[in-house]
Amino acid sequence: MPAIDIIFRDWSSRFLTVYGNLLSREQRNALADIIACRTPEMKYGILYVCPDCGGRHFSWQSCGNRNCPKCGNEKITCWLAARQQEILPVDYFMVTFALPAELRGICRQEPVKAYNAFFKAAAESLKELSMDKRFIGGKTGIMGTLQTWRRDGEFHPHLHFLVPGGGLSPDGKYWLYPKNHDFLVAEKPLAKLFRNKFRIELKKLELEEQISQETWRKDWVADVENVGNGMSSFKYLAPYMQRGFISNNRIEAYDGESVTFHYKDSKTGEIKRRTMQAMQFMELFLQHVLPSGFQKTRYYGILGSANKKTLAELRLLILTSRNQPPPKNTETFVIQPRRCAKCGIAMKILNHHTRPPPEMGLT
Repeated sequence: MPAIDIIFRDWSSRFLTVYGNLLSREQRNALADIIACRTPEMKYGILYVCPDCGGRHFSWQSCGNRNCPKCGNEKITCWLAARQQEILPVDYFMVTFALPAELRGICRQEPVKAYNAFFKAAAESLKELSMDKRFIGGKTGIMGTLQTWRRDGEFHPHLHFLVPGGGLSPDGKYWLYPKNHDFLVAEKPLAKLFRNKFRIELKKLELEEQISQETWRKDWVADVENVGNGMSSFKYLAPYMQRGFISNNRIEAYDGESVTFHYKDSKTGEIKRRTMQAMQFMELFLQHVLPSGFQKTRYYGILGSANKKTLAELRLLILTSRNQPPPKNTETFVIQPRRCAKCGIAMKILNHHTRPPPEMGLT
């Protein structure tokens, strides 16, 4: 099956010859890590043993790079398992903020400054509008992530925020629900508020003059959608948080020269395909590598680390303040263990960070 690491391995030498001087350190590291991930180049790995038949399995260590498609599914699994204890018994909303095309240049030139301003303006806008009594009238919580790509891989910075349906009353004693079960806040006022706050942030950074005045007069986009409850809502957000722009299962063909991958059109829902030369594909992929240390997932409001109320307290407030029916069909999440290829029994880890035994013939 075609895989991104194979494409990168085949073309890395030529790619670095042509584009090496233009790549950031993070892009170079991502390229090297993706090629080495779960191969002997990692030097160490994990040894599993079956408690039933004694069969052993060795897996080379993962690279852990946040852009690696092999590590993506594993990270999603771990993230969902960690979120299991944080679910509030309400419906959640996905709030998406997108930047106009005129601002993409700033994002490429000054990614850390621009994206920090993006997060701040969007989060402050949502928190401010949530305090409006016409919508919630209380302090909400936000879990959000930055995504820099469209589904076809082109550069398109936007934020996905997962927000519980409701908020904490100003006195901290009650849980306040949205006026309508399927409505959180109004999109147009939210988009306008976000536009104004983002402009203020750019002024502080002395970047606002680089943007045409027409950009501030046009309508900006903020989308608010009810995405369900429990793990279903977290599963909706997880791929955006823990995976790069493309996974291996979307690569349909690679003939040594060209790469074909599929994606779903966001407007029509139609499955489309895109074919390009391998080095163009690598350039498309690596443009989404973020600066080292940049925090692409952030928490605000009652979900932030500074929140004094525990999640247990919030759940109790929600239950005692309920004026909407509880969520239906709440999902759970179970981590599926590695199973023995012979007998199907869940295997146990025998050794972490170890070399493969000589008799396995993997060294």
